[in-house]
Amino acid sequence: MTAAEISRIAGVTRATVSNWRRRHDDFPAPTAGTETSPLYDLPAVQAWLRGRGHTSAASPTEELRTALRLLGPGTGVAARLFPLVAAASRRTPEELTELAAAPGDRLITRAEKTARELPAAVPKADPVRYGPGDADAVRALLACVREAGPQAAVDVLAERELDEGTASGVYQTPEGLALLMAGLLPPDASRVLDPACGSGTLLAAAARQGARELFGQDSLPVQGQRTAVRLLLAAPEAEAAIRVGDSLRDDAFPDVTVDAVLCNPPFADRDWGHDELAYDPRWAYGLPPRFESELAWVQHALAHLEPGGHAVMLLPPALAFRSSGRRVRAELVRAGALRAVVSLPARAAYPLHIGLQIWVFQRPEPGSSDRTAVLFVDGEGEQRDGAAGTSSATADAGTRGGSRPRRSGSSSSAASSAATSFDWTGLTERVLGQWASFTTAPDTYADEPGVARAVPLVDLLDDVVDVTPARHVRAIAADIDPAALARRVDDLHGDLAEQVTALAAASVRVGWRPSGASAREWRTATVSDLARGGALTVLRAATPGTRGSKGSGAPAVERPVLAARDIAAGDPPSGTAGDIHADAVQTVAAGDVLIRAVAGGGDAAAMTRVADDGDAGALLGQHIHLLRPDPARLDPWFLAGFLGAEDNIASASTGSSLVHVTPGRLRVPLLPLEEQRRYGAAFRRVHELRSAVRRTAGLAADTAATLTTGLTAGALLPPDDPDASAGPELPESRSA
Repeated sequence: MTAAEISRIAGVTRATVSNWRRRHDDFPAPTAGTETSPLYDLPAVQAWLRGRGHTSAASPTEELRTALRLLGPGTGVAARLFPLVAAASRRTPEELTELAAAPGDRLITRAEKTARELPAAVPKADPVRYGPGDADAVRALLACVREAGPQAAVDVLAERELDEGTASGVYQTPEGLALLMAGLLPPDASRVLDPACGSGTLLAAAARQGARELFGQDSLPVQGQRTAVRLLLAAPEAEAAIRVGDSLRDDAFPDVTVDAVLCNPPFADRDWGHDELAYDPRWAYGLPPRFESELAWVQHALAHLEPGGHAVMLLPPALAFRSSGRRVRAELVRAGALRAVVSLPARAAYPLHIGLQIWVFQRPEPGSSDRTAVLFVDGEGEQRDGAAGTSSATADAGTRGGSRPRRSGSSSSAASSAATSFDWTGLTERVLGQWASFTTAPDTYADEPGVARAVPLVDLLDDVVDVTPARHVRAIAADIDPAALARRVDDLHGDLAEQVTALAAASVRVGWRPSGASAREWRTATVSDLARGGALTVLRAATPGTRGSKGSGAPAVERPVLAARDIAAGDPPSGTAGDIHADAVQTVAAGDVLIRAVAGGGDAAAMTRVADDGDAGALLGQHIHLLRPDPARLDPWFLAGFLGAEDNIASASTGSSLVHVTPGRLRVPLLPLEEQRRYGAAFRRVHELRSAVRRTAGLAADTAATLTTGLTAGALLPPDDPDASAGPELPESRSA
């Protein structure tokens, strides 16, 4: 391991490691590398750190990554460890601790015996053999399963295997997206197939919806193993059949028909088998063009459905309008096989720069002619409003006229940041609400302007057959009520005026003074140092599959959940059970300091937050570090202000596009409590100013959008007084 990795696991700086090397004769000598870039033996370094009372500051997943990397490429140990993860998940934390403490030879023997207990559901997993050199990786794996949960261990192993392999463009379907797609299936769908199962996220989501027979296939053996283990962990009561192979060329389930298909297939695959599969009976809607591999996956899914069965697929937006696929699209529409298209915002899923689409299909039943329309849902515009935190311009049922400007693309770093804080809860509720209304009573379904519209099949069968939702969803209702819209504008103006006054109050000058001829300098301590000294406690929410306390069950859905996006946006707890893990039991208390664990590079959103009475009692969501300071020694606002500083976050983080914060490495000035409180009061004013700016910007955007809609739709007239456009006079700022 490198000096940088030593600094991460010890929770110190690189300079401290260099100082240890110079000052301590017993510091482990390099075992490889060069004079300028030495490499050290991991067990020797860990033993030295333990001897000096240094507990590891690295997360269990980072420890496992390090152990796997030290084995070098080409060992294949990651693939061999998959069955051990599933078997270890059945052991208690005490049993895992006892197993990891065994001597090397005994550990390897017991690990092999434990792994062989796994059923044959993991493809290509037998026989399992470990060597003496695998002992450190096995110990790290057991610790990861015990501390972070088996699913976290599975993801690290898969990440290692994919990095060593030749696969590119392999991305995990976000859990929120998987739950949304599974929610579009009928509630009685019991047999579900994913012909490109990848990490198994979609099949696990189907199991959560009640599916009990799960079929999956993937061309990569590591992904097949990953899916099999995930399902053993997430749905042990379900029957799972996972196979490895190319679903289009070598279908592992040629005679299987299912109630539903969930799939996130490969995009833009030019080598999908166009020539060799030209006469395949699956192409009931026409031969997929050579460069339209997605249409081959669509028809493969439909061929595996029972009549009336549904397929929900994640597809690229170009598939909706490319001229090469027009004929197949027309046949899908004409037959009533295409039921809905939902557009997603960019940054919702990989590839992040593209706004993907969810297509819903239903295999036609013989003699059925009741499918006369396709539902289009513009999730992109709705997500923009939810992310901005604005109130909808259509909140008053009488207006139905709010406009929703289209979002543009963004840089990869911003895209990564948005992906980590995406509001899947709000988007899922809107999409599933529209889908339920449409499927329950399609003949009486009422369009919602700017959100959704049902379009008759005959209107889609033109020369283009473009099924892009943005083309069909109307931004303005035809039955807009001018009087209701005018009342809405008055209400918005009143709210905006009040918020501008609040912003002015938060912006008032309070006498900020220079510290002197030069900036202040102070001694600092890391969060790890403060935790060891008892000044604070570092707590984390449970991660996937982590064992809860004996007898603890899943948290009630009714309880509020504080999500990472709430910290970034300054919103009250908005999460649901989907934002936590089933056995997460850590609750938030007033005065806790919360830190987002993941952010985008250059992220300007708030990284820290002090929990108030409104947050108290909420469950802690994913990707959040919780620090509980001793109020007699640390002021929480002082702590949050310094921990959230840009330089502090940067020095305690890894990654570029996605920044992972290690809380133990964050540094805090050592100041008397009374001075801490002075700084804490100042940081609280900064927080109030940021919150006032955000609320004012949201109201201003909503007011402007509603006014534009009213004027362009003919529902509002310009004011008679030309000076009225100048707006109200703002209050003057006051000195303290």
